[in-house]
Amino acid sequence: MRVSSLLAGERSTPSGLPNFDSTTVFVRATASYLRGEAFPALGMIHPRLTPLAARLNHLPRRARTGLYTAGGANEGLSPDELGDVDVERFRQWVVDQYPDRGYPAVVVGSSNGAAVHLAALLGVPWLPQTFLVPVRRDVHPDAIREDVRWGREHAGPLLAANPDVSLYQMHDPNQDRLMVRKLAYFRTKSRVLGGAYERFLETVLEPGGTVVSLECTYDWPAIDLDERHSFQVGGLGGLEPESYYEGGEAVTNFLARQDAGVREWETPEPDGRIPESEWGFEPALRDDLRRFAEKRGYDVRRLAFDDPRDLSPFVADRYRQRYADRNRPVDRLLVQSFALVEPWWTIRTGSVPYWAAFKTEPDVAFLEEYLESAEPYDEIRATLFGHGVDSAGLASVDRWESALSRARDGHGFVGVDTEQFPHDVETHVRYHEDLPEVIDARHSHPPPLSFDRFDSIASEVEDEYVIEWTKV
Repeated sequence: MRVSSLLAGERSTPSGLPNFDSTTVFVRATASYLRGEAFPALGMIHPRLTPLAARLNHLPRRARTGLYTAGGANEGLSPDELGDVDVERFRQWVVDQYPDRGYPAVVVGSSNGAAVHLAALLGVPWLPQTFLVPVRRDVHPDAIREDVRWGREHAGPLLAANPDVSLYQMHDPNQDRLMVRKLAYFRTKSRVLGGAYERFLETVLEPGGTVVSLECTYDWPAIDLDERHSFQVGGLGGLEPESYYEGGEAVTNFLARQDAGVREWETPEPDGRIPESEWGFEPALRDDLRRFAEKRGYDVRRLAFDDPRDLSPFVADRYRQRYADRNRPVDRLLVQSFALVEPWWTIRTGSVPYWAAFKTEPDVAFLEEYLESAEPYDEIRATLFGHGVDSAGLASVDRWESALSRARDGHGFVGVDTEQFPHDVETHVRYHEDLPEVIDARHSHPPPLSFDRFDSIASEVEDEYVIEWTKV
C-alpha cells in the first residue's frame, strides 16, 4: 500500500525509492524521534504547501481521486530506468537518516508501524529489508493477467542490477485501485545486509551489542515469474488472500460499486505461498545477519510474529509498563493507522501507541481483541488513513467508533473528517496538527528503555503474546 505524493516538496530519496511508501515513512518517523524531533505531515509535505493540503477536501471527490492517482504516478520510474535502480543506494539513504552515535541494538527486517514505536522506546534505529520501486505503466486495475505479462517482460534489468534482492511484484485491484492504473508495484527484499548496513552497524553498534532480526512470517499466494521474481494479487487488508483468486460476495459487490466490467478477477493459479510483499520477511536475510554478527562478536535476537498486527499489543503493553515504572498515567491509548505514525507526540502526550495496519474490518477486530485482554483505558483516540477507495472489507467510521467507545471516559478521532472518510485526503496533514490539540496532556521524553531490561522483559512475557523472542 502506498501514500500518494499529492503535495511533495523536493525529492530527498534516491531515484527509484518513493518518498511516500510505508517503508520510507517509517524510516523517517523513527529517525525523527531519535533526533528529538516531531514528525509532521508524514515527513513528506513541504511546509509551504501545508495550508493547501489542509483544504483538499473542498475539491469534488472526482478531482481528489484524480490528484491522488496523478500524484502517485509522478513518483514512478520509467521502465527504461529499471536497470539503473541500485538498492544499495536505498540502504545508504536509510542509514544516512539516523544520528551517528552509539546504540546498544539495531532492529533489521520487516516493515511495521509498531516497530517504529518499539525503536523509539529503545532509542535505536530500524533498518528495513523491503523497498518499493514504483514503475510507470498503464493497466486497467482488473487486468491482472496483463500486469503479470508486463512484469515478466520488464523486471529483468532490475534483477540483473541487484543480484542480492528478490522481487515481489504486487497488484491490488481492491485497496490500491487508484494507484495500480498507473503504477506497477515492484517491491525488493534484500537477501543480504549489504555494504551500507554493514558499515553502519560496525560504526554505531556498541561492542557486544545486539542485532534484532524483525521477522513477520505473514505469507500470501503468489505466482512464480522467475527465480527471484514473484507476482502477488492483493495484499493485507479487508479481503482474505483466497478472495482475490476465487472471488465471492465481497468481491462481487465491490466490483459492482466500481461499475467494473467484471464481477470477479481472472488470475493465474498461484504456485504457492511466499512472504507477503509489503510486510513479510525474506528468511535469507537472517542467515546473513547471523554471519555478520558471529564475525564481529554481536548477539542476534529474533523477534517473530505471524501477522503484522501481532506486534502491536506487545509494543503497547511495553509502553504502558514503561509509563507505570515512571509513575505516569497509563490510561490513554492512541491508535495509529498505517503510515500515520508519530512517536514524538505519542510520548509527549503520554499516550500508549497501538498500530493498526490499515482501517479494515480485520484491523478493528485485532484492536477489539487487544482491548478485551488489556486493562481498560480511560481515553482512546484514533487516526484513520485516507486511501480514497470504498474498498472491500473497509470498516466504517461507525464500526471504528464502536471499538473506541470501550474507553471509560472519552474517545474519538484525531484529524479525521468523518463525513469524507475514506476520501479524506486532508487527514495526512490534519492528524499531526490535531494531535496536540485533541490530547492536551504533556510529559517529558524519558530516556530509552535499557536494551538489557527489554531483553529480560521480552523473555519473561513472550508466552503472553503471539510473538517469538529467541536468541539466534
